[in-house]
Amino acid sequence: MKAKILPIILAILGLALGIGGGMFLKPTAETAESEMAQTVEAPILTEFLKLNNQFVIPVVEQGRVTSLVIMSLSLEVTIGTSESIYAREPKLRDAMLQVMFDHANAGGFNGVFTDGANLVFLRKALLEVSQKIIGVEVKDVLISDISRQDS
Repeated sequence: MKAKILPIILAILGLALGIGGGMFLKPTAETAESEMAQTVEAPILTEFLKLNNQFVIPVVEQGRVTSLVIMSLSLEVTIGTSESIYAREPKLRDAMLQVMFDHANAGGFNGVFTDGANLVFLRKALLEVSQKIIGVEVKDVLISDISRQDS
């Protein structure tokens, strides 16, 4: 008889301790609200800025151009900064082209050039150079179109 009662007593004791622990550790309404307020950040209002012209990047192998990569880019920027960015676009395009030339020379546009990891690396480099030229107003670089024309 004792062998049948002991598991029941242990189950009831475990249930009671679990309920008690849950009630003791339950956050108050104030704590829950402050934690939610800390995790929710105010949204940063951004807009998308399409750069005027496409970028044309030659892919050179053994001293000759084997293909051309054509890219269109857009920037995610803080609202209200479009005019100042367009004013600095020539310098930005020059810096971006240098990043793309370096990417091409490192073999980034060879083979499966649209591979996710490959494009993440390119986007990151383009974002870094954009923020260096423009500032923190640039939040992201988006590749809106990319193609390769082999010769």
